[in-house]
Amino acid sequence: MTITLYGIPNCDTVKKARTWLSNNGTDFVFHDFKKDGINADLIKTWLRDVPWDVLVNRKGTTWRKLPDERKAEITDAASATALMLESPSVIKRPVLVKDKKSSVGFSDELYQQIFQD
Repeated sequence: MTITLYGIPNCDTVKKARTWLSNNGTDFVFHDFKKDGINADLIKTWLRDVPWDVLVNRKGTTWRKLPDERKAEITDAASATALMLESPSVIKRPVLVKDKKSSVGFSDELYQQIFQD
């Protein structure tokens, strides 16, 4: 079983997720999507489990700094994917992939549920 945590290392939520995984003895690979990159195929795999409007972080600074016209263009998975490829910082973090199933965000309760088996 391969577990991959996607995000950026200086994000507080990503730090919490990494700490939780380590403290619970869970081996994982960390993928810094600013440094290691992302591509359309990777985003497409996330979108099988996570709706595009959840994957795009509309509460973050990157989204808030976008011009209103650009925000209005994000209406479906294709336009959201284009935005995420242009500006990976707009992706809600962290993205966790376990057993080919993707989830977004972090909370102790969420991770306990994901790793209960």
